[in-house]
Amino acid sequence: MIDPQGQANKWVKNKEKVNKLSVIKLSDNNYTRVLENCLQFGNPCLLENVEEELDPILEPILLKQTFKTAGVDFIKVGDQIVEYSGDFKLYITTSLRNPHYLPEISVKVTLLNFMITPSGLEDQLLGIVIAKEKPALEEKKNELILEGAANKRNLKEIKDKILEVLFASQGNILEDEAAIDILSSSKVLSEEISRKQEITSRTEKEIDDTRSVYKPVAKHGSILFFTISDLGNIDPMYQYSLNWFINLFMHKPQLGRGKMKLGHSQDTGILHLPP
Repeated sequence: MIDPQGQANKWVKNKEKVNKLSVIKLSDNNYTRVLENCLQFGNPCLLENVEEELDPILEPILLKQTFKTAGVDFIKVGDQIVEYSGDFKLYITTSLRNPHYLPEISVKVTLLNFMITPSGLEDQLLGIVIAKEKPALEEKKNELILEGAANKRNLKEIKDKILEVLFASQGNILEDEAAIDILSSSKVLSEEISRKQEITSRTEKEIDDTRSVYKPVAKHGSILFFTISDLGNIDPMYQYSLNWFINLFMHKPQLGRGKMKLGHSQDTGILHLPP
């Protein structure tokens, strides 16, 4: 994951927090040992801040070069042979903005670009503003997002179940009482979920209409961040992280109101950033 602003790291840590996530770097003295433990016990592992070249020790893991012994999967990591759990997950992140990976690396991994976009940052900042100004509204919005995702997932499961019943049915399906019962119950459940989804969509639209009042604040903050980010092209000393900006945004209400207070000169119009 291309992750110059640390968004992927944060997402992975939140997602896998309950699954005993291990976080390592190639510079860690014990990183191979931690990796072996994750492979053996099926825990997720986050390898962060890699450069454009990966350690050759990761080669068999990325290619999933496992082999069976007495019905158990094993994999070779360096000079060690360790048991391989099918639950193991490996996440790799780089903080490089524009890395150039060789084709032989790209074909071994799923490459995702987590670099923040203006619209993506605008959505994040809007969420922060709403959470501060109307916390109940933002909480309801998040609940609806989760509920909508659950409804769509349930609908897909129902469709898959119907297809499975139709595929497994032999002869005249109208004479298969079990299949008819499954199809009937699936239809009722599908209609119920569809009704819930319609209600959820309407409520979500009403919330979005209320949230839109605060959009200019979020848009102003997004433009400001990318303006600050571009200062690094002028001089490398002007480099600011997204976390720094979000903390500043949360503690500086003037940011979203067109009254930037970071050493702004009224005479020259020059924005002086603090170190």
